[in-house]
Amino acid sequence: MRIAFDLDGVLADLHTPFVRTALRLFPELEPEAVEAGNPAGESDSHDTDVPPVLPGVNLTRRQSDTVWRHLASIENFWESLEEIEPGAVARLAELADARRWEVLFITSRPTSTGRTVQRQSQRWLEARGFPLPSVYVVHGSRGRIADALGIDVVVDDRADNCLDIVLESKAGALLVWRGDLKAVPVSARRLGIAVVPTVARVLDALVDAERAAGGGSLLDRLRTMFGLKPRVSSPLIR
Repeated sequence: MRIAFDLDGVLADLHTPFVRTALRLFPELEPEAVEAGNPAGESDSHDTDVPPVLPGVNLTRRQSDTVWRHLASIENFWESLEEIEPGAVARLAELADARRWEVLFITSRPTSTGRTVQRQSQRWLEARGFPLPSVYVVHGSRGRIADALGIDVVVDDRADNCLDIVLESKAGALLVWRGDLKAVPVSARRLGIAVVPTVARVLDALVDAERAAGGGSLLDRLRTMFGLKPRVSSPLIR
């Protein structure tokens, strides 16, 4: 099985340093107002030259750009992030070895001072227990990327990315959603995207789906586990 994991919001905690920086640069902002942003998982742009407005953070585009410029000035910023679920990366590495999974890491991180984004991301993963990680720094539709790389399952925290994946590839999508489940876009479940609260639960589900007896593909077994209907092939997939 070939699995792709997004980094920020799934494994790495970008949210905390982003919010702290925003409050330091804009002290007039109230912490509660800053946190009352867009629902987690929504993005406003695939433009490779414009860093995204971080999901869950309520800033204007000008404020967001200022925060990104500050973070980009920090040498090797991407290596400084904390792991959202301590031990998740190491457990993923152990399962990948034991179950012969091919694991890829996909990120759209903007450039920062110091090493390349790819190398910073690799060093971050290695430091947390995943040796020799394959990291792809990408922009644009995650669906086309999943299709080109022959990925079976993509784990992401953005609903729009997951929608791209199921509409433009044969891959399944697992949406890591740590916020209010009532805010999950209706289109996500309608299109067979499984909503999962943690990476730990994602890994449990992948193992259980592999072990499950019965007919159908691994993706169909995953969907059954989450109470979703088997997927009907999208007309966008050739």
